Amino acid sequence: MKNKLELTWVGKEKRPKVEPRILIEDQARSYHAKQRVSDLDIFDNRLIFGDNLLALKALEQEFSGQVKCVFIDPPYNTGSAFTHYDDGLEHSVWLGLMRDRLEIIKKLLSDDGSLWITIDDNEAHYLKVLCDEIFGRNNFVSTVIWQKKYAPKSDSKYFSTSHDFILVFAKDLNKFNLGRLAKTEKQTGRYTNRDADPRGPWKASDVLRNEARDYAIFPVTLPSGREVFPPSGTSWRYTKEKFAELIADDRIWFGVNGDARPAYKRFLSEVTDTIPSTTIWTYDEVGHNDEAKKEMRSIFGEILFDTPKPERLLERVLALATQPGDLVLDSFAGSGTTGAVAQKMGRRWIMVELGEHCHTHVIPRLKKVIDGNDKGGITEAANWVGGGGFRYYKLAPSLIVDDRWGNPVINPEYNADQLAEALSKLEGFTYKPSEFHWWQHGYSSECDFIYVTTQNLSAEQLQVLSDDVGTDQSLLVCCAAFHGVTGLKASERWPNLTLKKIPKMVLSRCEWGHDDYSLNVANLPMADEPIPELEVVQKTLEKIVVAPVQGGLFGGD
Repeated sequence: MKNKLELTWVGKEKRPKVEPRILIEDQARSYHAKQRVSDLDIFDNRLIFGDNLLALKALEQEFSGQVKCVFIDPPYNTGSAFTHYDDGLEHSVWLGLMRDRLEIIKKLLSDDGSLWITIDDNEAHYLKVLCDEIFGRNNFVSTVIWQKKYAPKSDSKYFSTSHDFILVFAKDLNKFNLGRLAKTEKQTGRYTNRDADPRGPWKASDVLRNEARDYAIFPVTLPSGREVFPPSGTSWRYTKEKFAELIADDRIWFGVNGDARPAYKRFLSEVTDTIPSTTIWTYDEVGHNDEAKKEMRSIFGEILFDTPKPERLLERVLALATQPGDLVLDSFAGSGTTGAVAQKMGRRWIMVELGEHCHTHVIPRLKKVIDGNDKGGITEAANWVGGGGFRYYKLAPSLIVDDRWGNPVINPEYNADQLAEALSKLEGFTYKPSEFHWWQHGYSSECDFIYVTTQNLSAEQLQVLSDDVGTDQSLLVCCAAFHGVTGLKASERWPNLTLKKIPKMVLSRCEWGHDDYSLNVANLPMADEPIPELEVVQKTLEKIVVAPVQGGLFGGD
């Protein structure tokens, strides 16, 4: 058995029990175009406001296996304070928080999906090993170098950093297909038609092989009458007979005067119009940080983010990783570039953002895109004129809260529908109330359903439920209490019902009331604040050290 190498860090074994919250749409903030632009308009995109770990958990049940591409631009953990977040978490904490998110992201990805993460030198190599552990080293695709700056910083102490990394992982490399890029005018411009060949533009290619093969070493007579041999140590790429065929088909170029060393004419019409992407993306190809800031300024009249990503960078990622109609996820939405580009490229998208700029900047930006008023970025290249829309969601509050006596109770902010949806999610059911059966709030199969109520149910009411459910179906009943019913008698009397009491049925499932798992240094305790676990250890050590002096531990005088 091969040893599995793992990255270790302080606190790695601690994993949060994240509550799978429900999402509540705020229709006042949802937005769509006033009219359809085409039949391909996409309206059901999602912008989620809230902690991104809670949001990923909220998406897990509905979207597992459906996301084609995840692009994230997480805090780089550089130790520098940024305007919209503090980017300086302690290394071990950063790794733990990234691990928790990446594990859910893997579940959300489709089997042929891929993950793209921008990062810099500070954590890139640790993050690579962490992703190896989660996705499998065999599913690593490549590391892309993105040239984010076009000029050196003269005040740099050491090297002037010019690039970021983009780590690319596949959910399953055997099922992943990386797209290709369209050839540029510069690349196709290398094809010319110097001899007016009716087959169109062509480019001269070498006819030599860098090894000597006896059968391919022979003289070739040029139109000028001069004979040439392949240079020493080489040979022709073709046999004597094949060479003669190519000359007869006017596939060999001997120069304008017919006296140049032969070359093969490779016609533009015979080669593919795409090329594979390289792993170095220069700023002239995909943009740089300053270009992104100019895009921000053109929309809002100010620079909003220190390190925004240009739209052309996201265009390159989505062109390689997705097709129109595919679902794209960005759980670190930042300035909303991923959603803006996905909208313009005809991809469906989900974005998550916790900062207030979700409302002050991301939503206004998306509205401009949808209304066709965003003239910058890739708008012209994508022939974008507007259309589509998005739904705005916020995370529901925690399902379980403490009452004034410290007892866990159902959050009074939940209405009946929200409670039914929340418990359906917790129990693994798809929430979909039936139009015909009042007791069907959700389903897990064609014959297995869930019913949620805050009432206390009597034996008579349960009998009515059981009769209505019938013998060919089963029902999970979640209610406050059962009157005159014991667990054993209930299972015997109503075998098609499973009875559970709320909130007791879910108390041990999650960390209730935890609203912020963000990658934010503000969430860490101050250095002078004692950590509870350390307090216990310290007090224990004090007892061991002090007790002998007092004559108790070892039976002194």
